[in-house]
Amino acid sequence: MTQYSTLTHDDISSISHVAHLFNAITRHDQVVHLNPFNVFEYSLAAISNAASVTLYCETLSVAQFSAFSQILNSVELQSVQIIDALDNAGDHALSWHYAGELSDETWLQVKQWALDNKADVWALKQRPTLSAPGLLLMDMDSTTIKIECIDEIAKLAGVGEQVSEVTELAMQGKLDFAESLRARVATLADADESIIAKVKDNLPLMHGLKRLIAVLKQHEWRVAIASGGFTYFADKLKDDLELDAAIANTLEIKDGELTGQVIGKIVDAQVKAETLNELAERFSIPAEQTVAMGDGANDLVMMAAANLGVAFEAKPLVQEKADVAINFYGLDALLFILAR
Repeated sequence: MTQYSTLTHDDISSISHVAHLFNAITRHDQVVHLNPFNVFEYSLAAISNAASVTLYCETLSVAQFSAFSQILNSVELQSVQIIDALDNAGDHALSWHYAGELSDETWLQVKQWALDNKADVWALKQRPTLSAPGLLLMDMDSTTIKIECIDEIAKLAGVGEQVSEVTELAMQGKLDFAESLRARVATLADADESIIAKVKDNLPLMHGLKRLIAVLKQHEWRVAIASGGFTYFADKLKDDLELDAAIANTLEIKDGELTGQVIGKIVDAQVKAETLNELAERFSIPAEQTVAMGDGANDLVMMAAANLGVAFEAKPLVQEKADVAINFYGLDALLFILAR
């Protein structure tokens, strides 16, 4: 049974405040474990990667902490571990470690609480760790960047509405991806190359992307893109972000104009999954150290091939099948999902 010490402080306004109070007494090989039913009681112990329900949010009051623990009361709670940011950015996650079984009913209650409180929550067990080299393979459009490039090209070419409708259906898994891509690209025939150059020069990076890459690189991880989009944009991201690889489709351009054709084999769901395995082999990354992240149905095979599949601001079908989902925060939330 854990022996707790008691934190005495007159003004504890949030769990983040609690975490900051411990900065002076923790060591690099210890983390804070809170009593699930009394946030003022704590112990210092080694980090644990045991089964947990992990919560990540901007703020969490003491009352919210207690309410969340009560939802999990049936799973034999052991402690609540404070997970600090690896780059001292000041954000934290909390992991409720348990010894029992997390029932479907309890998990649904947990997810509803998180939705109501705009928090991301993950049921974590065995997963890749930052203590060893790994591989993160990401989708590009609406994951690495905030836009769907083909939709932006189509808007500038005057066919935006018809293309975006097809894109949405394809991402929901309601259309064959390769066929839908060729049909969308065909509408761009005779468009001037300056259109795609304009899109390339204004790629909005997804929130949390740079931080995620920086911390992963510090831990000897490889980061790559596998995209059903186009090399015209993926190659720029690879160069700008110093990624390890970028796989995408090639738009045919002749005499400064798009022909409406894609050159070579389409990068579809199966190709993305094959890319994950090929990159893991190339970089000598074991399968248990692989992560795939995306938002659309075209990412599901890749996510299933990885040890950890992460849905990011994803379609309902993708969230349902992914191992974990990030809905309210940036890509860098992944840093609190991976084991330490």
